[in-house]
Amino acid sequence: MQRLSSDAIFRSHKMRFGAELQPHGTRFKIWAPKCKAMQLKLKGRRSLIDMDAMDEGWFRVDAEGVGAGALYKYVLPDGSAIPDPTSRYQPEGIHGFSEVIDPHAFTWTDRDWTGRPWEEAIIYELHIGTFTQEGTFAAAAAKLDYLAALGVTAIQIMPIAAFYGKFNWGYDGAMWFAPTSNYGRPEDLKALIDGAHRRSMMVFLDVVYNHFGPHGNYLPAIAPIFTKKHESPWGDAINFDGPGAQGVREMVVESALYWMSEFNFDGLRFDSVHTMADDSSTHLLEVLSARIRAARPYRHTHLIIENSENQEVWLRRDSGSQPVHFTAQWNDDVHHLLHAAATGENTGYYADFDNFEQRSDKLGRALAEGFAYQGEMKPHEGAKRGEPSGGLPATSFVVYMQDHDQIGNRIKGDRITRIAHDDAVKALTAIYLLSPQIPMLFQGEEWASEQPFPFFSDVPAEVRETVRKGRQEELKGTPEHEDPEKLSVEEAVDPTSAKTFASAKLDWSNLKKRPHSTWLQHYRSLIDLRKMEIAPRLLGQEGFSGQYELLGVKSVLVSWKMGDGSTLRLYANLSDETQEGVAPIIGRRMFLQGFAENGRLGPWSVLWTVEV
Repeated sequence: MQRLSSDAIFRSHKMRFGAELQPHGTRFKIWAPKCKAMQLKLKGRRSLIDMDAMDEGWFRVDAEGVGAGALYKYVLPDGSAIPDPTSRYQPEGIHGFSEVIDPHAFTWTDRDWTGRPWEEAIIYELHIGTFTQEGTFAAAAAKLDYLAALGVTAIQIMPIAAFYGKFNWGYDGAMWFAPTSNYGRPEDLKALIDGAHRRSMMVFLDVVYNHFGPHGNYLPAIAPIFTKKHESPWGDAINFDGPGAQGVREMVVESALYWMSEFNFDGLRFDSVHTMADDSSTHLLEVLSARIRAARPYRHTHLIIENSENQEVWLRRDSGSQPVHFTAQWNDDVHHLLHAAATGENTGYYADFDNFEQRSDKLGRALAEGFAYQGEMKPHEGAKRGEPSGGLPATSFVVYMQDHDQIGNRIKGDRITRIAHDDAVKALTAIYLLSPQIPMLFQGEEWASEQPFPFFSDVPAEVRETVRKGRQEELKGTPEHEDPEKLSVEEAVDPTSAKTFASAKLDWSNLKKRPHSTWLQHYRSLIDLRKMEIAPRLLGQEGFSGQYELLGVKSVLVSWKMGDGSTLRLYANLSDETQEGVAPIIGRRMFLQGFAENGRLGPWSVLWTVEV
């Protein structure tokens, strides 16, 4: 809901759950079907307030005279007090009192902002806690001018839902509605988004609806949040299709709508949707996408998924080439193929992209059609992977050279510039930033930051050793561990240490120093070129527009029919040797990394041409 006056804009989402301000007080409402009674506890008051029992496990009370800033908890029949699981803010952390928030306390300035078309998206993924030394929403907002000058058009923020302790990647959130107090207040987040919009940048939020973190989730005590019907990598799966699932489903939908409306995000990225098991007649993902789009009919709304099953069904377009469900999916296949080519790593993520000829064939296919495996057997996984994706436009995929997972799931959290030589990395950069797929950078990548991005998670002292050993076990399948000449998992950084978290914070003092300044210029020039030559040609691109052919064992030619009728071509040689016998080069040369001429492609050469 949006309320406008001549000089101010206020935004709020009318919540079915939680604390909602009313003209003369606050309405408190909680879904707790496991409880026979519920009471409200206000901080500073001795007496408890009985809540009225309603149908289907709901409890409600209208507390007159209780306004914004009031702190509260709910008291269960056994006398235990819990924070509001649907709290808008936890100023004292996930175990503390919840705060009544007035969404209208922040005044927006982005009256005319309707977002940007997806074809213009150049995404920058960042983690609020490590993007700056301060690690706050306000400090990130101070870097908006830098991001605008870099040329990115969208910021994607890693999860911010309230979590245990002082530091976390964000995927261990305990509450689906409360931005963590570690990064600031809700008003600070709104100021960051409002500032981005003033600079014509979209802002996306990474949300996690497939599991809760191991600490601070109070829902199991009051509601059927989990089910044993399905398994998940984190234990019992969230209940999307069993008894009581309707309340759980509505909580997810409300959370997504809340972030989009009250905080004015331009899109959401849904974590690991393949782990969201749902055997009901209408999958929750279908409901989510439909409800979000219906709530924003006049806005550019972009919904991104992570899906290791590579299911084409969630990315389909309608007759007008608009997404039916989701806008795009992170394309791990392209990342794995590029990384394997540049580093030579051939275990872990990269085991199914080892053979040189197969690698070039799969890279061509992944760039032209989306998925490298489209129903075929993956040799090392021993299972079929993916669905046919050639009928999707290239913009159905988000492509990248690095992201939080691919860096963080290494023993030391090393970035690619530490493990591959510069020519290889520059070739990879030129491929993904100019691809018709939507590019995404990871924070600091553009200046070859020396800071790693290891996995970090603050946990209670009594489980730290368990977490350390568990992390070492997880890392046993990584390339560094499989290669006896590389690091041992015992050398992995301690994820529970504040020093590990601090090591990931970007050092902005390096920005103007060589070679970092040279890398930054490289990225800026590629982003500028994308805006001039690639983005304007994407609108109207249809499915079956990409094709590829092998030019040699390590070389490939990929071509795309663009939305404006032009043909975009990529000639790439991802090896240390010159590729001979290359077919004549067609089209106007738009970009060249290395050297290329009719019949030859130099080592780590990337040539882009366009034919109108």
